[in-house]
Amino acid sequence: MAEKGIQHRNQDVGGFLKTVERLGNALPHPAMIFVILSLAIVLISAVVAKVGEPVTYFDARAGETVTVEAVSLLNAEGLRYMFNSAVKNFTGFAPLGTVLVAMLGVGVAEWTGLINTSLRRLLTAVPPRLLTAIIVFTGVMSNIASDAGYVVVIPLGALLFASVGRHPIAGLAAAFAGVSGGFSANLIFGTTDALLAGITNEALRGVGIDYEVLTTGNWYFLVVSTFVLVILGTLITEKVVEKNLGPYNGKFKVNDEKISDIENKGLRNAGLALLAYIVVMALLMALPNAPLKSPNAEGKLTLNEFLSNGLIPAIALLFLIPGLAYGKTTGKIKDSNDFVASMTEAMKSMGSYLVLAFFAAQFISYFSYTNIGTIISVKGAKFLESVGFTGLPLVLVFILITAFLNLFMASASAKWAIMAPVFVPMMFQLGLSPELVQVAYRIGDSSTNIITPLMSYFAMIVVFAQRYDEKAGLGTLISTMIPYSITFLIFWSALLAAWFLLGLPLGPEGALLFV
Repeated sequence: MAEKGIQHRNQDVGGFLKTVERLGNALPHPAMIFVILSLAIVLISAVVAKVGEPVTYFDARAGETVTVEAVSLLNAEGLRYMFNSAVKNFTGFAPLGTVLVAMLGVGVAEWTGLINTSLRRLLTAVPPRLLTAIIVFTGVMSNIASDAGYVVVIPLGALLFASVGRHPIAGLAAAFAGVSGGFSANLIFGTTDALLAGITNEALRGVGIDYEVLTTGNWYFLVVSTFVLVILGTLITEKVVEKNLGPYNGKFKVNDEKISDIENKGLRNAGLALLAYIVVMALLMALPNAPLKSPNAEGKLTLNEFLSNGLIPAIALLFLIPGLAYGKTTGKIKDSNDFVASMTEAMKSMGSYLVLAFFAAQFISYFSYTNIGTIISVKGAKFLESVGFTGLPLVLVFILITAFLNLFMASASAKWAIMAPVFVPMMFQLGLSPELVQVAYRIGDSSTNIITPLMSYFAMIVVFAQRYDEKAGLGTLISTMIPYSITFLIFWSALLAAWFLLGLPLGPEGALLFV
C-alpha cells in the first residue's frame, strides 16, 4: 500500500481551478463538512416545510401521481428519525459494504506483493503513451460490472500512474472520469440501459402513448461516445490535470528491482489460480441451470440478482485467490495467521473512510428524507417544460438542466423517474423520439457525477486521494474533476447535436424524430 505523502501543486497554475481548490481545502475536514451540511439540511428542511408548497408529479416507476412536500427534521418526528436511523443509515450506506468486502480480497493481493509485482510486469507490456487512454477506457467499460469500477479501477489507476513516476492523483482522476463521468457510455449495453428504458416506457404508458423504447435504443450513440470520452479524458488528464498537479513529490516509491525467480513463479501460480477461478465462475453463471442464476418475475432464470448483489464478493475472490496463491508460493503467507493478517492490514487502512462514511451517510439520508432533492428536481423539470424551445435547442437546454439537477439528486434512476413522465411525452408531442430524450438525459446525468459530493462514492474517492496527498480534501477532488465535467458536458452535447443534424439512428429502432 502506498505511504502517505504530501504533494505540493504546481505554483504556476492559478485561476479558477486553483481558487476552487483553495476555498474547498480551506474548509474543515471532509467528515466535518458533511456534519455542517447535515445541520444545514436540518435548518433548511424546517424553513421549506413551513413556507414551501407541495409538488406533484407522475412517478414512472410507481405508475401513479405522487404529491411530495418538504419534511422537517426540526420537530419531534424529525429528531426521532435522526437518532433512530443513524445506525441504519451507516450500515445501509451503499458504498460501505461494497468497499469493505472488496478490500478483503484486494488487501490479500496487496499485502502479499502480488499487485506490486503484477504492476511491474504490466508496465513492461503497456506502451507509456497509451497508459492514460487504457485507464480511462477501462473506467468507462467498468460500469458493466455495476459499482466495481469505483473500488477496483480508481485505486489501480492511481497506483499505475505512481508506478511510472506520474502523479497518482492524475491517475485516480482519469479513472474516476471514466468510471463515473462516462457512466452512461459503453461498447455493450448493460443494466443501466434496461433500467432507464423501463422507466421511459412506463412514462409513455402513463399517458397512453403506444411506443416502446428498446434496451438497445441508445446503443449506437453510446458506442461512439465511449471512444470520444476516452480521447477527451486522455487529453484532459495529460494537458490539464497533470499540469495543474505538477510533479509528484510524495513518498510512494515503485519497486523497480528486477522480478526474481520466486516472484515469477508466484505470478505463474497466481495466474493459474485466477484461470481456475474464472472457469469455475463461468460454469456457475453460464450453464443452463447455473446455480448463480435466479428466477425473475416471469420465472426465467437470469443473472440479474447476482450482478446486482453478488458481483462484489466475486470480485473480492478474484483478488483473494490469486493473492493467496502468490503469497504461498513466495512464502509471504505461511499459515492462517498470515492470511488473516493480510486482510486485517487492509481494514486498518479503511479507518478514515469509516469515519467519513458515517457522516456522509447521515447527510445523504437527511437529504432524501426531507424530499428537498425531489422538490428541486420537480420544480426544475416544470421550469424546463415551460421554456418555449423546440427541436435541438430544447434538447441542449434539457441536458444542461439535467446536469444541474444531478448536483442535488445523484441517483440516475430516481431522477429519471421524476423527469421522464414530464419530458418524454412533452417532447414526443414535439416530434422528438423518447430515445433522443433518454440519451440527452444520460449525457447531463453522467457529466456532473464527478463533481457532486452527493454522489455516494465521492467520499471514498477523497480517501483514495489522501493515500497520496494527506492534505487532499473535497476542494482538491472537485477542482481536479471540473475540467473533465465541463469538457464531457460540452463535447458530448456537441456530439449529440452533430448526430441530430446528420439524422443518424441512436440505436436499433432508435430514431431521432417521431412523426
